[in-house]
Amino acid sequence: MSEPVKAHPVRQGFAFGISFAAGTLLLAVAAMSILQGISAVSDDGLFAEVHNYSYRLNLSTWGWIHIVVGALLAIAALGLIMGAVWGRMFAIGLAALSMVLNFLTLPYASWWAVVLIALDAVVIWAAATWDPEIV
Repeated sequence: MSEPVKAHPVRQGFAFGISFAAGTLLLAVAAMSILQGISAVSDDGLFAEVHNYSYRLNLSTWGWIHIVVGALLAIAALGLIMGAVWGRMFAIGLAALSMVLNFLTLPYASWWAVVLIALDAVVIWAAATWDPEIV
């Protein structure tokens, strides 16, 4: 039986730094998601009006979804910063959900959605790579 391969300490240190930064970034994304949700619920005109698109979203419902996901992202961010296993798994799952939700908002807020999808990908990589027991 082969021996498990130990992760390189430099790579783990880099993943720790990225994970801590990703947790902090995830906290900022959570805050922005909550503010985006409040903006959609209050119907203040932040979102572009889209016509003749294959799907349409009710902005009020969409806003509440963003508020709930934003609150869950904040909890996941705190778990990720603490290095808890549940926080890492929760952060990966919610970042994946956030990617899907932001993909659906592409026609409404294109640049914002693309930036958040990229940030979610960084969070997923960092949370999946970092092993807090090695550092």
